[in-house]
Amino acid sequence: MNILFLCVGNSARSQIAEGLAKDMLPKSYDIRSAGSKPAKNIHSDAIFVMNEIGIDISSHKTKSIENLDMEFVNKLDHVITLCAEEVCPIVPKSTNTLHWPNEDPDNDSYTKTQSENAFRKTRENIFNLLKKFFIMNS
Repeated sequence: MNILFLCVGNSARSQIAEGLAKDMLPKSYDIRSAGSKPAKNIHSDAIFVMNEIGIDISSHKTKSIENLDMEFVNKLDHVITLCAEEVCPIVPKSTNTLHWPNEDPDNDSYTKTQSENAFRKTRENIFNLLKKFFIMNS
């Protein structure tokens, strides 16, 4: 099964989703993430809150939807968008597109503690959505 998680920057929500999904779902699944306007780096608080639960995404790189392998795109089973402002690529008609709206945890007005809590909330929300997704697609 091929799954793609999308958000604008590919620095937080989609990276968290990719890390969680790779940890929770069968290893045979091809799970990737990308963004319509990728940031330069993965957000440090995304890395931090994933490390809290034993998942290391520190080696992940942000990726553009334009640079995805077309073989992967042509065989997509699910595209999951994680934010309202996402610009989705054209995907095969057989692809199931899901929208899991998540507030962007990256907010420059937050203190360090508020930021970490926002990223934890995002992580927990995506974790719960992935559990439901796995049950419905098993």
